[in-house]
Amino acid sequence: MTLWQVGRQAQGRKLDDFVLRQILYTLAFLKNDSSAMEEQAAWFTGKAAVENSGLSLESDTAAYSGHMRRSQELTAQAVDSAMRNGHKESAAIWEANAAVRAAGMGNVAEAHRMADAALKLLPAGQAVKIEAALALAMAGDTARATSLAQDLNRRFPLDTQVQSLWLPTIEGQLALDGGDAAAALNRLHATASMDMASIQFLVNVSCLYPVYVQGEAYLAAGNGNAAAAEFQRILDHSGITWNCWTGALAKLGLARAYALEAGAVKVKESTGGADHATDPAALAKARTAYQDFFALWKDADPDIPILRDARAEFAKLQ
Repeated sequence: MTLWQVGRQAQGRKLDDFVLRQILYTLAFLKNDSSAMEEQAAWFTGKAAVENSGLSLESDTAAYSGHMRRSQELTAQAVDSAMRNGHKESAAIWEANAAVRAAGMGNVAEAHRMADAALKLLPAGQAVKIEAALALAMAGDTARATSLAQDLNRRFPLDTQVQSLWLPTIEGQLALDGGDAAAALNRLHATASMDMASIQFLVNVSCLYPVYVQGEAYLAAGNGNAAAAEFQRILDHSGITWNCWTGALAKLGLARAYALEAGAVKVKESTGGADHATDPAALAKARTAYQDFFALWKDADPDIPILRDARAEFAKLQ
């Protein structure tokens, strides 16, 4: 019996609740079954306690396929529903989560706006500060991200996830901002025992942020093989990441890693990569991986910064 069948059987026995609906939504997403996703999403509508959670799920799905404007609309609806029904913390978390997502897509101004909105809603919230710090670090605002990270370290010295997952990830990203890939990797290695841990304040299990940032760090260090391994880890664990944006951009990360292996591009000038391809097999893999990403984002909003970058990179491989 499949997990989907178990879920349907549970519904038949009147064991229906929002956790089960989230799981069924996720299974439908993983099967690319849009009608089943719509069915599950509709269940959340009008239910005061959980409507915002369903809207957040839909927002992540829209972003996964590059529909960022729609994703932002759904986030705004999730925030509005949460506030209207007395769930201020959830509203702030959805804003902060969207800020990280926007930063990952290269929408720096949007990342700042959403991080600010989240912090304004719940200035002392642990989850909000964590995601706002990561978003601002990814958006290049090192001063504010550092300040938030220092506050988290001071307030939560014995919190395992803060100390062993979040702070190393945020500080690794900050090191990347400073152009020090070696320092980033050194700090990120501290997440090894925690990088697949369940994140309680996310709708999905985890976006594997430490793994994603580590992949980016290996790219910056010029190590295409190691970068490919990290991005592949994300793709191999879709049962954890669900519809998180890192799952979509891991496809692009893999393409960039293969291109770096081929010697076809310089991801950073400091890597000293060759200007021309030296490995035809890796180049072929890079082209295929870019095409896989473009297929996923075939109807994506055309003005997403990371999509524009990807198209320019792919053009150089021809």
